[in-house]
This record gives sequence, C-alpha cells and structure tokens, in this order.
Amino acid sequence: MIPPVARHGLWWGLLGVVAFSFSVPLTRIAVAGLPPLFIGSGRAVVAAVLAGLALAATRQRLPSGTQWARLAVVGGGVVVGFPLLTSYALTSAPASHGAVVIAVLPAATAVLVVLRGHERPPRVFWIAAGAGAVSALAFASAQGGGLGQLHRADLLLFGAVLAAAVGYAEGGLVARELGAWQTVSWALVGCAPLMVGLTVLAAVRHTPDGTPTQWAAFGYLGVVSMFLGFFAWYRGLAIGPMVQVSQVQLVQPVLTIGWAGLLLGEHLGAATVVGGLVVILCAGTAVRARQRAPEPGPRDPR
Repeated sequence: MIPPVARHGLWWGLLGVVAFSFSVPLTRIAVAGLPPLFIGSGRAVVAAVLAGLALAATRQRLPSGTQWARLAVVGGGVVVGFPLLTSYALTSAPASHGAVVIAVLPAATAVLVVLRGHERPPRVFWIAAGAGAVSALAFASAQGGGLGQLHRADLLLFGAVLAAAVGYAEGGLVARELGAWQTVSWALVGCAPLMVGLTVLAAVRHTPDGTPTQWAAFGYLGVVSMFLGFFAWYRGLAIGPMVQVSQVQLVQPVLTIGWAGLLLGEHLGAATVVGGLVVILCAGTAVRARQRAPEPGPRDPR
C-alpha cells in the first residue's frame, strides 16, 4: 500500500508527465518552420517572463548563494540543455524516434536521484525500472523509431536525456527548500540573460516565419512544457520518494507516440495498446516498491 503522501507525489508527477508528453511532437511541428535555436532558447524566454511575474507578484525571497549554484545546475539541465538539444535533434529525427531515446530518461533520473539524494530503493525497484525502460524502448521502436545505427540526432537526444536527468534530480532536492514552482521559476530567471541573447541571435540569423500552428506549438512549449508542467513535476519530486516518482515518466513515451499519431499522423496499431499496458505495469510496480530504510517526512512544497 502506497502511503497517502507518496500517492500525492505520484499524482503530481503524473500531471507533469502528461504536460511534458506533448513536448516532442509539438517541437517536431515547430521546427518545421521556426529555427531550432529560436525554439530552444525562445521557449525559455517566454517561460522566464512568466516566472519573473509570478515571483514578483508573490514577493518570493531570493535564494541563498548555495541555492543559486544548485539552481544553475537545474537551469543548465532543463532550461538550456534539454530544450536546445531536442530542438536540434528533432529537425531530422521523427517524433517517434525521439520518444525511443527519451524513454531511457526515467532510468537515468533514478540513478542520479540515488547518487544525489541518497535514497535506497529495493531490488524490485531496479528490476521493475529496468524492465520498464526496456519495455518503453521496445514499444517505441515498434512504432517505427528504432535506434538502429547511431546518428547525430541520437547523440543530441542522449545528451538531452542526461541534461534532463541532472536537472530533475537536483531540482527535486531544491524544491524541498524553495518550493516546487519557485525552483523552476528561479532557474528560468537565472538563465534568462543567456537565453535572451541566444533568441536574439537566432532571430537575427533567420527571421522566424512560422505558420499559426507552428507558433501555437511554440507557445505551448514556452508556457506549459517550460513553466506550468514543472510546477507539477517538481512538486511531485519534492513530495517523493523521488526515485519512485521519477518512474511515472515511463508512461511518457506511450503518451508521446499517441499524441504523435493524432497530431502528426504517425501510424498507431494494436502494439500501442499492448506496449502501453506493459510499460504502465512496470511503472506501477516501480512506484509501489518500498524504500529499504524510512526517509524523514518530506516537506510539503509551497
């Protein structure tokens, strides 16, 4: 039986995953008409404006010096690294292929959470998480995005996975001190000067000239993928246990390929249902695994 507080963390984490699951297909739509550098940096600028307004309106206290350093790690992973790397990768890789590689993100996050957060998951967790990662990769590959020979896009996507895993693990810890939405907001504000500069550079090199649909996709990436989605995700990680909440992301490739079918017209067959059930079953086993040693009660993020 999952404790009530842990269930809250899982539900918040799932809400964040649903928000993130649109990111790959919508990025694929946006890069069809907008420069990848503009998308990767501009979405962060949009989110940083919203974050600055939210912080100012609620008069949040400034982070300490140490917290700023940790926020830089968060920002480097989820504000700079992941958006830029995926934007460039998806100029050539289809959304289904992006889902294949990004499917290993929960396992990467779990490893970094264990190393950084000193959590002690039982053996069944590692078995379920490993099976879930393999199932997610097999499921996504069956939809036409097989890894095959390693290409430049694969290297960019693997880099994006590592960047996001670092940002998730550190962000979940910082969120226990600053609060969930405050963590992502300060990370966005801290990275704003760099991202504004990159956005201006991208706009000068190639004037953004997208269709209304492409601009709408860009708007979602900035408002939801880069801002509102992290409210729920970091809240779930802060409530924890982080290593279990991180595995909720195993359902993301299932959702992502579903949205790719609806939005991009990619083929979906019976394997979607079967593969999705297997991935969700593994995720459920992982999140229900008990810790080997009790943790201090988590601080409810503001």
